[in-house]
Amino acid sequence: MHDAVLLPEAVAAVLGVKSLPKTSSVQASGIYVDATFGRGGHSRLLLSQLSDDAKLIVFDKDPTAITVAQELAAKDSRVHVIHESFATLTTSLAALNITQVDGLMADLGISSPQIDDGSRGFSFMRDGVVDMRMDTSRGQSVGQWLEKVDDETLANVLYEFGEERHSRRIARAIKQMNRYESTLELAEVIKVAHPNWQRGKHPATQSFQAMRIFINNELGDVDSFLAQSIAILKAGGQLAVISFHSLEDRRIKQFLQRHSKGQYPEDEKLPMPPKRPRYFSKPKRVGPSKDETSQNPRARSAWLRMATRTDTIYHDNEK
Repeated sequence: MHDAVLLPEAVAAVLGVKSLPKTSSVQASGIYVDATFGRGGHSRLLLSQLSDDAKLIVFDKDPTAITVAQELAAKDSRVHVIHESFATLTTSLAALNITQVDGLMADLGISSPQIDDGSRGFSFMRDGVVDMRMDTSRGQSVGQWLEKVDDETLANVLYEFGEERHSRRIARAIKQMNRYESTLELAEVIKVAHPNWQRGKHPATQSFQAMRIFINNELGDVDSFLAQSIAILKAGGQLAVISFHSLEDRRIKQFLQRHSKGQYPEDEKLPMPPKRPRYFSKPKRVGPSKDETSQNPRARSAWLRMATRTDTIYHDNEK
């Protein structure tokens, strides 16, 4: 099972209300998107707050998650399932003749069922094939990639996507392995190669995170998803995104800050346009409560960032 993190907070945010009513339903109409269905925790609560004429479009890469989503769709005609990354947001919705939505939410990263299923290869605590693909129906596994990648590229991946300070030493040790068929064997090689690790934290944590993020293009998909949210959200529509590590959270924070202040990226080519657009309201951030973290320790690192899509406002470039 997967305990959806920041569940009522995220659903309230995507509906644009401060909190969900305790004894009734918001009965919101319109079109909403759950960009990371997982096991459907957020979707189910959101459906309970939607009117009968509302629509919920759910995305997921994971075939197992899609099976669960299709079971839900068979029981609730408001649900439409898309087996794709949320990076295909605009084109996938256009195929349904949807150009704008009222709310958009995403719960980034990996789910508990994916970690707990050793055969998926995400866990360094359970043995399995070195796979780590979110979508097992396409693309190469981490094991296949490790067979071909050189030391330097691997080290760069471990450093960039796992913030692993000992990336070069670990990369050399990994490349000395004869095969990449067991996650426990890979984790042990990383453990032996790691000169120092934080107490209470497995030495393979950051390396496994890095390889998973890389093989699934997770950060690239997040950037694409956020960029598409500008056009896909109606004025007054809500964006709510949950992240679990700094690489994701930093991207969301900077995106919302930039587009709520009317700023362009620092690398934007000059000359600057005469006006700067502002697309979102001032963003807000919410973390899990003490009760939630005590019941679900995996929620400890979660942050929910939210903002409202505004009518586009243009600012002069003069400071």
